[in-house]
Amino acid sequence: MAHSDTFRQQRRKLILAGVAAGGLGTAAWLRPPAIRDGHSDYFRALSRALDASGLATPTLVIDQQRLDHNIQVLLQHLGHDFDYRIVVKSLPSVPLLEHVMAKTGTRRLMLFHQPFLNQIASSIPDADILLGKPLPVAAAARFYDRHQADQNDFQPRQQLQWLIDSPRRLAQYEQLARQRSEPMRVNLELDIGLHRGGFNDDQLLSRALLDIEQSRWLSFSGFMGYEPHIVKAPGPTDWLWQKAMARYNRYVSLARNTLGRDLAGLTFNTGGSTTYQLYKGRANTITANELAAGSGLVMPTDFDLATLAGHQPAAFIATPVLKLQEANRIPGTPGIGRLQRLWNPNRARAVFIYGGNWKARPVSPAGLTTNPVFGRSSNQEMLNLAAGVPLQEDDWVFLRPHQSESVFLQFGDLAVFDARLGEISRYWPVVPEG
Repeated sequence: MAHSDTFRQQRRKLILAGVAAGGLGTAAWLRPPAIRDGHSDYFRALSRALDASGLATPTLVIDQQRLDHNIQVLLQHLGHDFDYRIVVKSLPSVPLLEHVMAKTGTRRLMLFHQPFLNQIASSIPDADILLGKPLPVAAAARFYDRHQADQNDFQPRQQLQWLIDSPRRLAQYEQLARQRSEPMRVNLELDIGLHRGGFNDDQLLSRALLDIEQSRWLSFSGFMGYEPHIVKAPGPTDWLWQKAMARYNRYVSLARNTLGRDLAGLTFNTGGSTTYQLYKGRANTITANELAAGSGLVMPTDFDLATLAGHQPAAFIATPVLKLQEANRIPGTPGIGRLQRLWNPNRARAVFIYGGNWKARPVSPAGLTTNPVFGRSSNQEMLNLAAGVPLQEDDWVFLRPHQSESVFLQFGDLAVFDARLGEISRYWPVVPEG
């Protein structure tokens, strides 16, 4: 009996030792490897260009060659099947817009913000503008007040389409047009599956079309149906695309029958950066005649999707290293910093950067990461990296924005990087927010 107990105890120890060893082996296998490569050749060249330009504060950099590459990819997919409308909120800089307009040959812009609308009408007076969201009628009135004061060549009666999403807003805009004796072109927002507002009832849509037709001050300019859900919602992308386009086609047919006339020459807008490539070769199956896109030309991280294959990241946040510490230390709980370093060798050291807490992900040096325990800071954010990474104070680190539409406005003028010359070649001011 004693012999049997001893045997069982020894066997239990062996099993526990094996489990422990297996656990340690698994933990070692899961432990991230140290990344010590430092900046790639690309980011070393960009660092030299920033130093040579005398910049020393957080800067939003646009790579001109990559931007132009993305424009060419876009044009190859559009071909001659669709007109192209530039999404201004994603590229909020007049010189940047003018560059894209020149490369693509379009004057069509989509805007989402009343101060931007006034600025673009003043700066690009030959633009054809479609609102990408319905604005409060008070914002529309404010646009006209400021536009009259500008006295420029932009003619809203011919060049501006207001987006209308409901019978109530349609009545508000009709009243504004009547009060100001200002004819308005109105484009109706369709719900083709996103379920973020817009017309989705046949009777309400028919009634709205007839109200526009009977108004002395309003004219129907087309439809806008946005469909980013088709690459994000559960279900096969092609099936979701076909459902969305079937809805769009049906609403266009309804409009043609309600108004009793041909709708040639009107704006039937759809698409976005995440979906535009899905339309290639399908123009003869749908009634939409123009596609909108913006973010895909600069490729923030939220747009790293299969439907943007061929596009390259063209926008980076560059910011200097203010401080570098050889050990990652967490205030009040020094053991946590040691545990972080033990588990992940890429948390061995700490750098504190100029600014921070942007909607962005560190990308260079490779392995650079935020610290979830220390927390975020807009003043001097902590980032961690491995021991041995060649980085010192006053060097640059780089992040990729998650999006462009708000992040681009946080850094002042955009610095344009010409990789062929290895220099910052120009600066593009951003559009004022208010």
